[in-house]
Amino acid sequence: MSHYGTATDRTYERAGFGAPVRRGRRPALIVVDLTRGFTEDRFPTGADLTEVVAATARLIEAGRPAGVPVVFTAIAYTSAEVGGDHITWLRKAPGLGALLEGSEAVALDPRLPRRESDPLVVKKGASAFFGTPLAATLTGLGCDTAVVCGATTSGCVRATAVDAVQSGFPVLVPRECVGDRAAGPHDAALFDIQAKYGDVIALADAIGYLGGPAGD
Repeated sequence: MSHYGTATDRTYERAGFGAPVRRGRRPALIVVDLTRGFTEDRFPTGADLTEVVAATARLIEAGRPAGVPVVFTAIAYTSAEVGGDHITWLRKAPGLGALLEGSEAVALDPRLPRRESDPLVVKKGASAFFGTPLAATLTGLGCDTAVVCGATTSGCVRATAVDAVQSGFPVLVPRECVGDRAAGPHDAALFDIQAKYGDVIALADAIGYLGGPAGD
């Protein structure tokens, strides 16, 4: 039974949601916005995501021997973008204006095992695909499945999962590798992703998957 009860489960089952995705043989790991401004609670935009960072680091290391590509993303704005009026999202969420290029807030969490060869996609919106070369990057790498981690579950992770499946990539979301500022939005987003856009799976399942297909 889901967090929302049997009646909701029956409604979604009747509508034909929640079928499992078809996992490919060449997954990529997309680490969404695990920057210090989101993973540390000393920033107004952040929360203590220590456990999420640790789980994601485990997943990255598990995929390295099999050659699983890892793509990191970060939101960053110039002072002109923050001071201007042309990015509509900043009108709705002005707190994100603190994520200035070159600031500590937009630096990747240092606990993540990023390599220099791992691509970093800088974005201006929620989805890691919107207005970025991510889809082309994944295609160029020969990837056929997107394993999405990061923050926040209800924002950039969900938006990335939606655009990933709309770009033709089956989506897997390891639940231990995503986090949010509050439990309610986090749980709702995971429910929504599982119902409509991808499979929400356990970290152990993700580790086993990343450790196998790409190396076969």
